[in-house]
Amino acid sequence: MKIKEDIKPVSYLKSRSAELLAQINETHRPVIITQNGEPKAVIQDAESYEKMANSLNLMKILSHSEKDIQKGRTIKQETFFKQIEDKLLKTKKRK
Repeated sequence: MKIKEDIKPVSYLKSRSAELLAQINETHRPVIITQNGEPKAVIQDAESYEKMANSLNLMKILSHSEKDIQKGRTIKQETFFKQIEDKLLKTKKRK
């Protein structure tokens, strides 16, 4: 983060929004918007936001998986694939 470039007052956002959006989309760095000297919002380009959201979702999945492992809620890989295969065969027979 480049502090002087990445922290802007709300007045800057109001007067130079197009310029600020161009900066964000070019650098892919979020900008912190302040009001009365206090941080109030973060503006981020859509691509970086999407990557961050996907990363957080993956971390949640991994966290749940780790809890399942700790609690012994696991099955062998061979058993898992056999269950899937059986379900697919049942679905195929119904058609």
